[in-house]
Amino acid sequence: MGNPYFVKCTKASVSDDDGLVAIIRENKAYFLELPEGHRMTILLDNGYHKEHLETEIKEIDAELAKRIKIEIAEKITPEQRAGAKAENPAKQGFVVIKKRWIVERTNAWLNQCRVLWKNCEGLLETSEAKIRICAIRLILRRLA
Repeated sequence: MGNPYFVKCTKASVSDDDGLVAIIRENKAYFLELPEGHRMTILLDNGYHKEHLETEIKEIDAELAKRIKIEIAEKITPEQRAGAKAENPAKQGFVVIKKRWIVERTNAWLNQCRVLWKNCEGLLETSEAKIRICAIRLILRRLA
C-alpha cells in the first residue's frame, strides 16, 4: 500500500505540477534531513511533466535534486492491452501496471471513506484533515 507522506489540497485551477512543487517547497526540510545517499522516489502518472518538475526542484534547492527522484509510471501499451485480453477475453480494457497499481489502490481505499465522497468543505484545510484521518484509519486497519 502506498501511504501518503504529505497531503495538499488546492483549487482546481492549480496544475498537478504546481501542486507537487508546493508540497516539496513546504516540506523541504523533510527531504533535506533524509540520510546521506538516500533518495526519495516520487511516482507520478502521465499528467505530470518530469523535466519541468526537476527544473523547479533545482530552483528550490540544488541539494533537493540529489534527494528526490521523479518517476513517471509507464502508460499501457497496445501490446499489454492485447496480451491481457488474450489471457482473459471476458476482461475489457483494464490492464494492471505494477507501480501504477500502488497509487490506484491507495486512491481507491481512501475513496472508501464516506467523509470523502462529497467535497462540500468550505476550507481546503478541512479537506486535508479528512484525508489524513482516512489515511490513518487505513494504516490502523492494516496493523490490526
